[in-house]
This record gives sequence, structure tokens and C-alpha cells, in this order.
Amino acid sequence: MFKSKALLASTFAALASFAAATPIAPGTEASATVPVCSGGGGVGCVTISIVSDTCINLTGGLSFLNKAIVAATIPGGFICTFFQDFGCTASGVVNAGTDSQVFLGQGTWDFSRVPGLSGTTNFSRLTSSFSCSPI
Repeated sequence: MFKSKALLASTFAALASFAAATPIAPGTEASATVPVCSGGGGVGCVTISIVSDTCINLTGGLSFLNKAIVAATIPGGFICTFFQDFGCTASGVVNAGTDSQVFLGQGTWDFSRVPGLSGTTNFSRLTSSFSCSPI
């Protein structure tokens, strides 16, 4: 009986160590954080936890960031889309020729000069929602 308990215990230990060492593949389970700032030079920065492919509306506890973001840092392996409208919806070109959304990859971005659908655009203080996805 002692041998069977020892065998059972060692089997569980091996399974537990295997499960703990198994990496999680990128996909809908991937998550990260995105620091966003409402002032230049790192002023007014907040780190927001993101869940892949989930729209983050700048409402409730984040409402102070609505139409206030001037910079963001996108983590490696992700692309984030920032929208002028709530609900992560794009309405084309609005606001005197500014795109209604911008797609940003890894790096720290000054929203006064970001790549937009119609070329470099000023997206500073326009964001109402955003969504990030693994690439």
C-alpha cells in the first residue's frame, strides 16, 4: 500500500510541475497593460490592464481620460486601436479631416503625430475608447 501511495504522490507532483511549466500560447487569453497619459512628459499617466479583443470605454473610473489621452505605450506583441467614439466604433474621417481611429503597434506614441488611415494625424485628446489584440 505504501508503494501505491508513493507512486500516486509522485504522479501528481509530475503532473503539477508539467502544468506549471506549460506556456500559454498567445491568443484570446493573452493580456497586458497599456500606460496612457493625459499630459506630456509622463504627466497624468495611468496603467490600464487590457484583455485581448475587448473594448475599453473611457467611462466610469476612466472618464477623466475621455478626450484627454496624449500618449500611450503599446506592449510588444500587441496592436491597439484608439477610437474617437465610445464602443470601439469607427465613423471614418471626422473632426476636420482627422481619422476616427488609429492603429498603433509596439512602442511609445505621442498622439500629436501618429500614423492614421489618411497619413500622419494628430489624435491628441480625441480617444474615447480603445481595444488591443495580440499580433
